[in-house]
Amino acid sequence: MQISATNTAKPTTIIWNDKEVITGIHKTPTNKPIFLGKDIVENDEVSDRKYHGGEFKACYLFSEDHYNYWKNLYPELDWNWGMFGENITVSGLNEKELHIGDIYKIGSAQIQVTQPREPCFKLGVKFGSQEVLKQFINHGFPGTYTRILEEGYVKAGDTFELVNKTKNTLSIWQFFNLLYSKEKNQGHIKLILDNNALPKQKREKLKAYLK
Repeated sequence: MQISATNTAKPTTIIWNDKEVITGIHKTPTNKPIFLGKDIVENDEVSDRKYHGGEFKACYLFSEDHYNYWKNLYPELDWNWGMFGENITVSGLNEKELHIGDIYKIGSAQIQVTQPREPCFKLGVKFGSQEVLKQFINHGFPGTYTRILEEGYVKAGDTFELVNKTKNTLSIWQFFNLLYSKEKNQGHIKLILDNNALPKQKREKLKAYLK
């Protein structure tokens, strides 16, 4: 895996349900390294701290490999890296091979794979249709949030070095499907209950589905 682009945003005001909402989803590529801090990417807008930023969502990665799929669906949009609100666009990122808890060295930072992105209305506003949320879920390749174990700088061209591969857990692809499936896979739930790369609250919510 290699960084194709690093992206940040300034606060942007959008209208949702006749109300003004500030968002940081409108990210564009930077021409210099970005600093991955413990809770946030430095100089990047995170407007809603309830759902973005923090220990388990400090940085969002999305795969360059999926861009062509979405460009074919929305050819009228002005496409650039950062289109999905990702801090880092990554060539070769495959959610089926990324597992919750995996640790990578990238640039001078060390990151841990935590959880997939769950789309909200802001992505729909950016794409001009709330239908994109259903399409995003059905496509099943949501990118991943990461925890920052060691703060540091990353830049376009940096490659990912695997430090630790987590065993007996779910891939980001499997966990994303678990979140949105009506019938929850009992075995999959059990695999993540003790994985502290996931927030305890999310694990407890899934635990309630155990029969």
